[in-house]
Amino acid sequence: MANVYDVGSAELIKAASAKLKTIIGKPRYVDFVKSGASKERVPQDPEFWYMRSASILRQVYLNGPIGVSKLRTRYGSRKGHVVHRMHHKKAGGSIIRDSLMELEKAKFVKNTKEGRIITPQGRSFMDKLSKEIAGS
Repeated sequence: MANVYDVGSAELIKAASAKLKTIIGKPRYVDFVKSGASKERVPQDPEFWYMRSASILRQVYLNGPIGVSKLRTRYGSRKGHVVHRMHHKKAGGSIIRDSLMELEKAKFVKNTKEGRIITPQGRSFMDKLSKEIAGS
């Protein structure tokens, strides 16, 4: 049986985001804010929230207990400067935190002392999608 480790990340995230549209809600502010300090504009993709949520769910599956700070580092990027070298900047925490809270409401992620972990429902959701992708 195929799982998250056996399929490509891009295919899995795309399939998971399509399914998450019917399961989780999208905050109103997401269309108007940047995703981090290193970005100049808001995300252009209208499906950004669902893609980021699916990607976060995959990261929790793979790196299990993980917190917002580690995810901010993971989704951060390099900030360009005119004269100085580029430096890494963390991503914004609000989008990641709200996405994790929506995934908790859907019972895919659970908050523990060590950090967020994936629940059996979340593991089953991701494994079923992986099986569909590997089978086709």
